[in-house]
Amino acid sequence: MSIEAPVSRYKKQNLMIFMVLFVGLGIWFYYDGYHNESFIEDNTIVDEEGNERPNATLIFNQKVPPFLFGGAALVAVYFLKIRNQKLIADESALHLNGKTVDFNAIEKIDKTHFDRKGFFVMTYKDPQGRSRDLKLSDRKYDNLSEVLDHVVAKIC
Repeated sequence: MSIEAPVSRYKKQNLMIFMVLFVGLGIWFYYDGYHNESFIEDNTIVDEEGNERPNATLIFNQKVPPFLFGGAALVAVYFLKIRNQKLIADESALHLNGKTVDFNAIEKIDKTHFDRKGFFVMTYKDPQGRSRDLKLSDRKYDNLSEVLDHVVAKIC
């Protein structure tokens, strides 16, 4: 029997919020920088010779939208990359994003903060014999309490 802990709804929703925020701000700044005549007029400086030039606010609104759209695209790519990741605890090991931690290699599990803050730290030996810490949080994975119970049952 294996227990799966998919990427949490909390993490997925936060990434969606960031995408919408970046796109919304990009559209708003683009509109103000290029199409909102009153905003452009208010943020254009006319010098003594009659030359018009944009002030810093108008330049910002004209330059920032591509970066915001690019940020939204990067967040979307990251979302697509992690949306199907799972933490899997089977009969012999814990599998996490291509990394496998055998239950025999686990030295200790510190779950003192799990009830209050939702994370635990697992110390294990990697294949080279070095001691490593792996922090798993319920903000990153749903169903983590069942995985923790399964791992504790297997190492005891």
